[in-house]
Amino acid sequence: MNVPFRLGTKGKGTLTFYLLISPWLIGLVIFTLGPIIASLVLSFFQWDMVSPAKFVGFRNFQEMFTLDPLFWQSLKVTVIYVLFRVPLSLAAALILALMMNQKIPGIGVFRTIYYLPSVISGVAVSMMWIWVFNPNFGLMNGFLDSIGISGPGWFSDTKWALPTMIIVSLYSVGSTAIIFLAGLKGIPDTLYEAAELDGASKLQQLFHITIPQLTPTILFNVIMLTITSFQIFTEGLIITGGGPANSTMFFNLYLYQNAFTYGRLGYASALAWILFTLTFICAFYIFKSSRKWVYYEGSDK
Repeated sequence: MNVPFRLGTKGKGTLTFYLLISPWLIGLVIFTLGPIIASLVLSFFQWDMVSPAKFVGFRNFQEMFTLDPLFWQSLKVTVIYVLFRVPLSLAAALILALMMNQKIPGIGVFRTIYYLPSVISGVAVSMMWIWVFNPNFGLMNGFLDSIGISGPGWFSDTKWALPTMIIVSLYSVGSTAIIFLAGLKGIPDTLYEAAELDGASKLQQLFHITIPQLTPTILFNVIMLTITSFQIFTEGLIITGGGPANSTMFFNLYLYQNAFTYGRLGYASALAWILFTLTFICAFYIFKSSRKWVYYEGSDK
């Protein structure tokens, strides 16, 4: 006698779970895992989207390391950007979060204002900064002229273009500040009350209570800022196009040019995997180093 297959309560729950997340799983396979695998395979080919793909083995990687000076220039520019942008953004976001944590009337309005730049289109923001830092009629040089200082060329000057890009990046620290603010809200008030009873100053409370308690949040923000900094693209494309003289040729921008300007999809895929590997290594070592400086409540440290 055949007994029909029946799912138990646990089996029905598991089936329901996978049915509910199936749209996400399908999207993950089609739009994330699929392109990742395709780019890995494509990095070993030469393909211009017109002629048939030609297998070249490791030639794309060999070319970028030995024959392509723009590869090293874009890598240098991006690493410098990351090294300066991450600590400056962390400091600015922490200061902003401390300000937004004050109990003053209308603080919710200020929190909204500080966060708004993070949700504005990157293209619109880039166009705004082109106007602000225009060497001839921009707001910044207009202000400097009013106090007797001759402003630099900013984006049009090879010495100032990359530093200006780093300054511009601080405009969007609102999202990082909001995460810091959430971390500040999780610090017990009793710690500050005990410190005040012991005569600790506000500066001592900052370095001995606030920052140690925020180290898990700092770790998260460092990793996220590192990843997003390596992926900088819009500002370089819209504001400078990689110039002047490749002084703002970011790695992602160079990758884009190889793929969609020069039609070198295989070479661009190889560049993408170098960028992924570099970002992964940096994030891995940051996370590994966290054992020495991140404090978790209840840990032995």
